[in-house]
Amino acid sequence: MKYRNALPQMNGTQMITDGGLETTLIFHDGLELPLFAAFKALESDKGLAAIDAYMTRFADLACRERRGFVMDTPTWRASARWAAELGMTQETLRAVHQETVCTLIRLRERFEHPQTSPFVVNGVIGPQDDGYAPSSTLTADQAEAYHCVQVGWFEEFGADMVSGITMTYVDEAIGIASAAKSRNMPVSIAFTVEIDGALPSGQSLRDAIQTVDDATGGYPAYYMINCAHPDHFSHVLNGDWTRRIMGLRANASRLSHAELDVADTLDDGDPQELGDLYAQLAHLLPNLTVLGGCCGTDHRHVAAICAST
Repeated sequence: MKYRNALPQMNGTQMITDGGLETTLIFHDGLELPLFAAFKALESDKGLAAIDAYMTRFADLACRERRGFVMDTPTWRASARWAAELGMTQETLRAVHQETVCTLIRLRERFEHPQTSPFVVNGVIGPQDDGYAPSSTLTADQAEAYHCVQVGWFEEFGADMVSGITMTYVDEAIGIASAAKSRNMPVSIAFTVEIDGALPSGQSLRDAIQTVDDATGGYPAYYMINCAHPDHFSHVLNGDWTRRIMGLRANASRLSHAELDVADTLDDGDPQELGDLYAQLAHLLPNLTVLGGCCGTDHRHVAAICAST
């Protein structure tokens, strides 16, 4: 709520995000996350300590680098379909959203330097189906109805914005943006792409962004690319439409989504190489202000990105 009417990243403030929370918790901290649901870590003391240490590392980095911090809630899998598979009630799921937002607000109170390092609380909304290859899809109206509950909770509990993360097709992205618009919540939309730079649906990134903008009156504050290696999408970033892309959260690994889905070891790539690739991408994206990581990345990668950009 603090920055809801004036997101600092929209005014040119350089911001970081965190990295691959789920891959860090699983491969570095040894936690089990059923259905890749990071919020389940909140149910144990070990999980709570791991997430607090994880976010604290990024908060320290943001302050040290004099950059802002877009703080994501661990709620990528905290929507009704996934909660039902985990045996959770609606009341318990609502409490998860309240806890995660309030925790980030407390983190902001501990670390934020408003003039040099503003901290934005971002409510994360993941896809209703698989984040790489959905077996079924929603219409835009169905997606709005499905995701409006999470948007409403984030608005109620004081998040500054919401983000649709790892969107694989446009109708779900339109639904999330429309749900945010109905609650007057700023929203960013992050599409993921395959190794050819197109969405898993086959649509080009350019056309996907234009379609969402046309359907919502350009409501999203900005767009992002996440959960893909820079080599997978750098070749499609040309033209004025790229001005709508203000954020990057790339994977450390060059593996495809299909390969990542079956990997039983972590490919964390080369942090310095990833930082150098971000520096190259910054020349292609004139409005780039939000930089972080996705699968396989951690504070080392985001520190390298800061050093290179």
